Amino acid sequence: MNYSEAIQFLYGLQMFGAHFGLENTLKLAALAGNPQEKLRFIHVAGTNGKGSTCAMLESIYRAAGLRVGLFTSPHLVSFRERIQVNRQLIPENELIRLVEEIQPLLKQFPSDNHLTLFEVVTVIALKFFAEQKCDLVVWETGLGGRLDATNIVTALASVITNIAFDHQQWLGDTLEKIAAEKAGIIKPGIPVVTATDEKSALGIIKRIARERNAPLKIVSADDVQSRLAKTLAPPLLGDHQKINAALALATVEVLQKQIPISEKQIQTGLQKINWPGRMQLIEKPDGRKILLDGAHNPAGAKALRKALEKKFSAKERTLILGILQDKDWRRICETLAPLAVRIFAVSVLSERTTSPNELASACRAVNPSAKIVPCDSLDVALKKCADDGFVVVTGSLYLVGEALMLLGFSTENSDERGLNEWVVASKPALASR
Repeated sequence: MNYSEAIQFLYGLQMFGAHFGLENTLKLAALAGNPQEKLRFIHVAGTNGKGSTCAMLESIYRAAGLRVGLFTSPHLVSFRERIQVNRQLIPENELIRLVEEIQPLLKQFPSDNHLTLFEVVTVIALKFFAEQKCDLVVWETGLGGRLDATNIVTALASVITNIAFDHQQWLGDTLEKIAAEKAGIIKPGIPVVTATDEKSALGIIKRIARERNAPLKIVSADDVQSRLAKTLAPPLLGDHQKINAALALATVEVLQKQIPISEKQIQTGLQKINWPGRMQLIEKPDGRKILLDGAHNPAGAKALRKALEKKFSAKERTLILGILQDKDWRRICETLAPLAVRIFAVSVLSERTTSPNELASACRAVNPSAKIVPCDSLDVALKKCADDGFVVVTGSLYLVGEALMLLGFSTENSDERGLNEWVVASKPALASR
């Protein structure tokens, strides 16, 4: 098997969609020797900020000399981004070997019970991290938490970034229902850290933590300045990243007895964080600026808007917007369209894309004075605004990944963004309230 064949095998698993439940992942992990039992984890769930918080935690613990595994999704360009050790992508030859080793195990499942891409990759990641003898794995959930494949582990700490509306069709149509799914990662006696500030959602997290005798640490907006006062703020744009940083610091504090870390190591880790596609500012030699941010739900769009209003001049903003159809794209348009003088509505390279004409219409409704142009592709839009001084590309991480490739800021040769595509094969039974 070569690398292309390994990737094609993973593509083949997409037809089985996303499955909610732990039974298959537990069985596959057992067949693989239960690698999760050899590892220590920080398990991170939440609506927004999961990836950034994971990146901060990884950078801090790596600065302390630990060998740190990082498991995140989706990827921006290369599938190998999802599985990293000390911020090095899993090598192609290792992914090939692990795919070859997992294939015979899949044959031990009934023909009518196919494992999904995410279930298989979860176990591949566990196997790789165990083989690499990682001291710690920063472990991000895929969708939800309670029935997410990542929830087969028992972590040193459970982290819930926040609760907002996203994936309602699968996680529930109220913040309380969504919170119950995210709080499903809480384990008996294992500490929980959260920056959730929505009262009804926080109430659910408090209740579940209490029922499971899990110590709960809440990071409030008031804590942010005091926690960051003695530590330099991370070099990521946006006030929401300060909250994510405070959450990461609170998690480090909770685990100090198990994993001692000095203040200097924390500062070094935060200052060296690298997390592309999230408020990533690219400055061209001629002074032009391009801001990339995967604001893919209303809360993410609100955070982006706040950062734009605070940090960047309102005079000449150009917005390139591409959003998936299963997102609340109308609300995202309502939040972001009023900020721009020119808007290019584009297709995302996904079967789930919202059409440029639909996006353009929604933008016109809230900003009729702007010049709004539907475009078939991001490439066309970037060429049309090649002389604009400040351009924001947002609405989907898929779009951001494409922008990184088109702008020449991706070091990866292979484009595997199609592996982010998924559909739900089974709808979860929502957690009891």
